[in-house]
Amino acid sequence: MTSLGDVSGDQPASTASAAEVVLDGGDARCVLLLIRLARLVAGLEAGSVVRVITADPAAPLDLPAWCHLTGHLYLGPVPGRDRPTYALQVSGKARPVNPSAPWRPGS
Repeated sequence: MTSLGDVSGDQPASTASAAEVVLDGGDARCVLLLIRLARLVAGLEAGSVVRVITADPAAPLDLPAWCHLTGHLYLGPVPGRDRPTYALQVSGKARPVNPSAPWRPGS
């Protein structure tokens, strides 16, 4: 798998081929983490795998729920990492979300 390295959630992602991308959310909590994640996946090709690194204790609940809402595939926790890491796969048939509140469906 090709690694695109760490991606800052503050910048829109450029369109990339199906690859593995890392979003280091640090200590960002749910709201900010989901905003960064939504911006990131908007610029990725279907099939890309996103590994989300986050210390947010709600991530094991929020990430699968967000994937269910958007249509992306939640792959689960990534074992053997120093920091909590979760994976999801970008769907080609993702449902839109509200850009400023990505936990809500978009129009």
